[in-house]
Amino acid sequence: MIEDLSQQNLELCQKTLNMPLPNIFTPEVSNQLIARINQLTSSTQAQWGKMNVAQMLAHCNVTYELIYDNKHPKPKGILKFVLKLLVKNGVVNEKPYKKSGQTAPAFLITEQKDFEKEKERLINHITKTQQLGEKHFENKESHSFGALSITEWNNLFYKHLNHHLSQFGV
Repeated sequence: MIEDLSQQNLELCQKTLNMPLPNIFTPEVSNQLIARINQLTSSTQAQWGKMNVAQMLAHCNVTYELIYDNKHPKPKGILKFVLKLLVKNGVVNEKPYKKSGQTAPAFLITEQKDFEKEKERLINHITKTQQLGEKHFENKESHSFGALSITEWNNLFYKHLNHHLSQFGV
């Protein structure tokens, strides 16, 4: 209960003051996110949206697939320009995502997924990212937005995970 209130207070402060998001590159924050993931069960219900919990975990894994796997084609030409111009800021700033917002095609998960497998993959991705550390991501080229600062990478990672974990009440 106290953790829920603390999370709600954090989100309220960030919405109101545009405060920096917690640093996912620290063990403390990564471990907090993993603890929230471990509260999920295969039957946890969404508070909004269309995905079930296994699909949400698979959806969150796409962020890391774009970085660590050569699984998704990179946008080119005008599409990359539009993404950098119109989408990037909404993804890498501190402002929380709105509920039931639009999703890029690579992130659409409509098929059924294995909850335990996706959960393990996501925890492994978070752990790998934290262990690589923020210096690894400094000015690293993103899949769709060009080079990002450490803060932009942090916001991209943390904001997306926090949004979907909150969607499932953890």
